[in-house]
Amino acid sequence: MVTTDRSALSNSMVTSPLTLPWYAIVRNIGIVRGITVRSRSIVGNFLGGLQTLLDGNITIYTNLCEQARTEAYDLMCQHARQHGANAIISMRYDTTEFMAGLTEVLCYGTAVTVEAESV
Repeated sequence: MVTTDRSALSNSMVTSPLTLPWYAIVRNIGIVRGITVRSRSIVGNFLGGLQTLLDGNITIYTNLCEQARTEAYDLMCQHARQHGANAIISMRYDTTEFMAGLTEVLCYGTAVTVEAESV
């Protein structure tokens, strides 16, 4: 739901396609991003190593990845709000490993202002 408050940006207004169904883009604000850099701890590496012996999902690394993505996503939304957006289109994630155990997670998209299309 879009309100008249242009700082309102809910998760339902963030999408990976280039359009947002039932909404018209009235202003293109530009690229917004959130970035975080994470490292694995010695304890995390040890516990992750133990989990690899058991096969299956390595939950300690899964949780680390999910935390990094959530943080980058939240930072991107904050950046969009600061610029007056009420939606983000074409949202993507990207990761880069700088060195062993040190990874950047980037979340980016195009901040826009949208209004509900009249029926």
